[in-house]
Amino acid sequence: MMLRSAILAASRNDRIKRLVANAPVSRHVVARYVAGETTDDAVRVTQVLVDRGLTVSLDHLGEDTTDLAHAETITKAYLTLLDRLAGAGLTAGAEVSVKLSAVGQALPGDGERVALEHAREICEAADRAGTAVTLDMEDHTTTDSTLSILTELRRDFPRTGAVVQSYLRRTEGDCRDLAHAGSRVRLCKGAYDEPESVAYQDALDVDKSYVRCLNVLMAGDGYPMVATHDPRLIAIADERARWYGRERGTYEYQMLYGLRPAEQDRLVAAGETVRVYVPYGVEWYGYLMRRLAERPANVTFFLRSLVSTK
Repeated sequence: MMLRSAILAASRNDRIKRLVANAPVSRHVVARYVAGETTDDAVRVTQVLVDRGLTVSLDHLGEDTTDLAHAETITKAYLTLLDRLAGAGLTAGAEVSVKLSAVGQALPGDGERVALEHAREICEAADRAGTAVTLDMEDHTTTDSTLSILTELRRDFPRTGAVVQSYLRRTEGDCRDLAHAGSRVRLCKGAYDEPESVAYQDALDVDKSYVRCLNVLMAGDGYPMVATHDPRLIAIADERARWYGRERGTYEYQMLYGLRPAEQDRLVAAGETVRVYVPYGVEWYGYLMRRLAERPANVTFFLRSLVSTK
């Protein structure tokens, strides 16, 4: 937990950000986790993954936007991406994930309204392209706002996906509210530095919460999206799906780009739907730090790469 907190603190440190961004091999290291910085990169990687039998959720990196013009720029980037995916015939296998703070939620005053308007634009474009949007979940202070915006969007775009995080104490209840027909729900562990009052601090408690939430979603009428790389949780999800009589295709697994590609291929070969979460864009630093915080063993790989001359 101390290492995780230190990594998350580094994610907010501009000096460390500059050091990492300017390291000679940083871009090579980042390429393991991020598709690239441009729309062309995102479409190219999507095509490669779809050709492997995988599905994709694309995230244009950026969050905590405090400038309206920047929020509008990110919104337009999603519109461009969706147009390109449709033109390439990829929307049958690719959706987009949107962080509401990136499109205005964190703006002072009417940020929630701005985020809703921008998210609606993206949902309209996704609907025209024949795909859908999932609203990423961020730190606990945004949970109620995000779920409120989700409710509004689902009135016109019922396929809009939700995300819940098992490390939050409230999440089992949120799962019960969301496990209804037509509801797409991504269950992940969570990657923000949260206080004990709202979040489990022990990894085992987070895992136990994950399984409880998984049971609620698998027993419900919605479409669970099981986001984990943990072999134990994958095995439990498989057993729970069979216990509740779910056929393949009524749920899916989700994994991050660059992590456990062999396991992704194994699940696809077994007939499972596997969606890869693919981030792209220039604002990769915060995303990378959260990935390291989720699994501190990744720090060794990253630091070794930074000092390598090869």
